Parts: sequence; structure tokens; C-alpha cells
Amino acid sequence: MYFPFDEKSNIFLQQDGYLDKEQLPASKLPPKERPINQHWSWDRILRSCFIKQADMLQGVYLFEERFDTDFIKRHFEFYESRTVHESSLSPCVHSILATRIGNIEKAYELYLRTSRLDLDDYNNEVHEGLHITSMAGTWMSIVEGFGGKRMYDEKLILNPRIHKTWQEYSFRILIENNDLLVTVNKQEVSLFYHGQLPIKICIFKNDIELVNGVLQKVKMIE
Repeated sequence: MYFPFDEKSNIFLQQDGYLDKEQLPASKLPPKERPINQHWSWDRILRSCFIKQADMLQGVYLFEERFDTDFIKRHFEFYESRTVHESSLSPCVHSILATRIGNIEKAYELYLRTSRLDLDDYNNEVHEGLHITSMAGTWMSIVEGFGGKRMYDEKLILNPRIHKTWQEYSFRILIENNDLLVTVNKQEVSLFYHGQLPIKICIFKNDIELVNGVLQKVKMIE
């Protein structure tokens, strides 16, 4: 596959010629023109630098283990500022990557964007139906974003974070057909596992063993 790369900015490009477009941040768009797909012609949209959803960053999300934090941060900051998030597929991927690079405020902003897309009718289209993808994206933003859940080499990895406005959150994972309840607060992460055989997981880069019916607590890190 061909991936255009700009050596000057050290960025893989959305497409050939992307930097030839007028480069403006999405924050400069007048609110009365949002969402742009309801106010602009598609010709104008495609000639602009504005991106509907996570395209380049979707690849980073899918193959995250291949990239270091500096790479992810550089591409996130470049593309997120040009993304209008007018797709229900977009905010959750950005929220997950924002947590990955330690930008918790941006992760929380984009979590609200995916969780409240229809509740607040961001795209002025609720009358047409609900966005099931943003409902799944809300789960992803919590579990893969703030929860830091990954699977590498068949091992479950957790790196939980918590936003300052939250007191606690929890989620369940089915691992090898066994149930794991993860609860995160500002002080600790609680792990309660139900399974016939013990399993090993990695949390905050440390391996621990979970056994059936035994609550384990791990101190939260900054």
C-alpha cells in the first residue's frame, strides 16, 4: 500500500496533495455553518482541508502497537484540529488515542461528543434516526480509552485513567469465556474475576494473577 509522507512536517498525509489545500483549523468554522455537510456543497467540502472522521488516525488506532507515543501525538494533533467529527465513527477513535497520549481533557471532550451525539443532536439529524455506532463508540471510549484495555500477544492489558469530574466507573470484560469486572476510582483499580482457571493480566505494566472469586486491588497511578 502507498502512504504519502511529507518530510517537512514529518506527517503521513490524508491523501496526495492534502497540504496543497488551505490549512485551517476546524475551530475557525462559523457555528452557523456547522455541520458543514448541511451547509456546504460536496465540491466545496472536498476542496477544503476539513475531514469528516478519523481516516489516517483510524489506521493508527488499528495498529497502535506499531507506533510510539511521539508518532501518535504528532499525527493526532495535526489531524484532530482539522476534523469536524460529523461522522459517528470519529469521536470515539479520537477519544481513545487522546487518552493514549495523555491528553485526558481532549479525551473527555470527545467522549462527550460520542456519548451525547444524539442526546444533544450535534449533527441536527436525530429526526432521521439514532447513531448506533456512537453507542458502541461510547463503550469503546470508556473501555479502550479511559480503561486502557488492549490485547497483545493474547494477554489482557489495562492502563486505566479517570477524568477529574468522575468519582468512579466500571466495565466488564469476557476473557476466555470468563467474567472480569473492572472498577476504577481515583485511588485504585479493583479487579473481580470469575473463572475456573487463574489468568494473568498486565496492569500498569505489571503482571498480576487473577483467581476465581478473589477481589484484587491495584493502586491508581498518575
